Amino acid sequence: MTESDYRTVKIALRIVPVEALRKVTQAILRTTDLPSADADIISDALITSELRNLQGQGQGVRRVRAYVDRVRNRDLNSSARFEVLKESPSLALVDGHNGAGTVIAVKAMRLAIEKAKHCGVGTVLVRNSTHFGSASYSASQALDSNCIGLCFTNAGPEMAPWGGIDGVVGTNPWAIAVPTGPSVTSMPIILDMALTTAGKGMMGWLIRDGKRMPTDWAITRDGQVTDDPALAMDGTLLPMGEYKGYGLSLMTDVLSGVLGGGGYGVVPYSDQAAQNVAHQFIAYDIGWFLECAKFYRSMEDFIRMIKSSRTRPGVKEILLPGELEWRRHQEKLLTGVPLDPEIYDDLRRLAREVGVDWPHELS
Repeated sequence: MTESDYRTVKIALRIVPVEALRKVTQAILRTTDLPSADADIISDALITSELRNLQGQGQGVRRVRAYVDRVRNRDLNSSARFEVLKESPSLALVDGHNGAGTVIAVKAMRLAIEKAKHCGVGTVLVRNSTHFGSASYSASQALDSNCIGLCFTNAGPEMAPWGGIDGVVGTNPWAIAVPTGPSVTSMPIILDMALTTAGKGMMGWLIRDGKRMPTDWAITRDGQVTDDPALAMDGTLLPMGEYKGYGLSLMTDVLSGVLGGGGYGVVPYSDQAAQNVAHQFIAYDIGWFLECAKFYRSMEDFIRMIKSSRTRPGVKEILLPGELEWRRHQEKLLTGVPLDPEIYDDLRRLAREVGVDWPHELS
């Protein structure tokens, strides 16, 4: 589903101010047993995802209730330790003790940055974690430190191995965040991608909008090609790039779950009370390799090369990885966040349930 397709959906979205949405999200999460600092990290991550992503991508404030419910039900360890089991100057192995994956991811990337500042490259593997939200959020923690951030995670088995039917590996998303200049207004280059062609969140959106889907998104539960998102929801996701995406997903499991001593394959998310997700985080300190000013000059030159490339017929411009998301982010800061009315209503109900005042700006 392209940006232009998204703009033609029939569902009437509700436009709400960013800061009011941030305020109520933070207030709701602070009513849980999560430490306030952890609640604030999760809130910021959800709002950032809401600003960058499309509604159908399954990120953002739609996940607030899931966090609240998981803490209430003790499916998530709200007081989990971030335990460093083993470390060297450049490496660390962490046990997340079934804590909030978003918080664990931020702490792990910060640790990787700290190690990169000593060794040039810092690597942190995490086991016994949970869903960590948008990969770009944790990778982007590196940007303000003149570092390149890379992170990836395994996930629940929604993808069939190439040629198979049953889900064995996950969407297993990657993100790489590259700073392009010292100014806060410089647009970073951020690659953030799941290794499936699409996710079930977008399929659910198409079902509500009465649309078909491309036939390379998923197969039915008996392995048949389909353009029906309802049948696909009960089926298995297909890898991007056919066998190449499957290979990347398998290797992501090796480099996170298998190598880190955590869950892999069909194990992650098989028990919602212990999701057993594994992640890896890498930070590259730009200044260790060359002067930052030279790096940024080279990036500017490289971007110029990309942008000046000839376009194919019907294509207006060449975009960088993350550029659409950056533009979307900037636009929403100015005009407000478009929310699915179902998500808006559920968030309002949740605020009432936990005793949080609904900001008048959102009414």
